[in-house]
Amino acid sequence: MSGLLPFFALAAYLLATGAVLVRLFHPKGPHFKLMFSAGILGLVLHMLALTQTLFIPEGQNFSLINVSSLVCWLVTVAVTVTALRTPTILLLPVVYGFAALMQIATLLVPQDLQLQHFEQNISLLVHITLAFLAYVVLTMATLYSFQVSYISTKLKQKDFTSVTQHLPPLMQAEAIQFRLLMAGTALLGFALLIGVVFIDNWLDKANLHKTVLSAAAFFVFVSLCWGHARKGWRGRTAITLTVTGTSLLTLAYFGSRFVKEVIIDRLG
Repeated sequence: MSGLLPFFALAAYLLATGAVLVRLFHPKGPHFKLMFSAGILGLVLHMLALTQTLFIPEGQNFSLINVSSLVCWLVTVAVTVTALRTPTILLLPVVYGFAALMQIATLLVPQDLQLQHFEQNISLLVHITLAFLAYVVLTMATLYSFQVSYISTKLKQKDFTSVTQHLPPLMQAEAIQFRLLMAGTALLGFALLIGVVFIDNWLDKANLHKTVLSAAAFFVFVSLCWGHARKGWRGRTAITLTVTGTSLLTLAYFGSRFVKEVIIDRLG
């Protein structure tokens, strides 16, 4: 039964995605009860499946698939919780659809073993936890930046279709976007600080690219937060810098592991 959990999670996420897309242009909007019920069921099943593969008797298996699935689950939880209070009709099919793809990857891609023992290194655990949280928050900020761009475009076109009626006001969406940016930047800064102070091999060859790319992403996000506060940066400038920072962070967290575990190990 445990091996079927990803299948069930996949079905629930697909149902949640369909509940949004099928009625996206309906005057009353998506079938929210069905969407949230299926989405929450998918999250629970996803969590149960992930727990079994992530926490094993030998330690914590932080393989690329498990780490990607964990980040995906955290983002999906965050967007779902946010959607209970703020209209996010454009973000929900994106996160539920991506979570469904993640379940397919879990089912089809063979699992590697990348053991960690965080109980023996608390500073590493804190560093990774903050880094994950920063990535999740900044990913949400990126999603919100796209939503802000969409709302702004529709307002300029004076398009008041059923989709726009179920979106948040532009100023509210933009305010959430920059709150997320500031929170994510602060979390990333703390993660980098702990890494510099407490992790011995922070500048070793194996970790140097992560350090450089993470620091570059931090600089981009700090510049954006400063520019928004002092220069009023928003719109296309904010989207470009947000996507640039998130892309650098993605390369730092997943780039080298993807090359090693998927391209080299699978095809080599």
